[in-house]
Amino acid sequence: MIWSYDVSTDRGKVRLLATDTDTSNQIFSDAEVDAFLNLHGADVLYAAAEALDTIATNEALVLKVLSVMDVSTSGDRLAAALMARADKLRKQSDEHPATVIDYAEVISTPSQYRERLLNQVLRTGA
Repeated sequence: MIWSYDVSTDRGKVRLLATDTDTSNQIFSDAEVDAFLNLHGADVLYAAAEALDTIATNEALVLKVLSVMDVSTSGDRLAAALMARADKLRKQSDEHPATVIDYAEVISTPSQYRERLLNQVLRTGA
């Protein structure tokens, strides 16, 4: 399994938010993190939320509710906490979308150039 962690990349940011940062206890391969990013249009917050949901589902399936001697585990509580964190990440992404839509003006004649300059002055007040 190929695993890398660099917080300057989207993959690393997903790992950071999904708590997959321990080099000795890796959760997702690079390909799996990339799949989360691809599923959500490279939205890091949504990809991390998907990763957390996947971890939560696995924990709920594996741990369930177990009690052995004085030790007990509760997979459903852990899953609920992870899913709540995933919902919070999705909400953050919805409130602050990372996608920026911009435009470009095409100028092909001298009169369009003059109009472009006039519009720029009107927009900036300069």
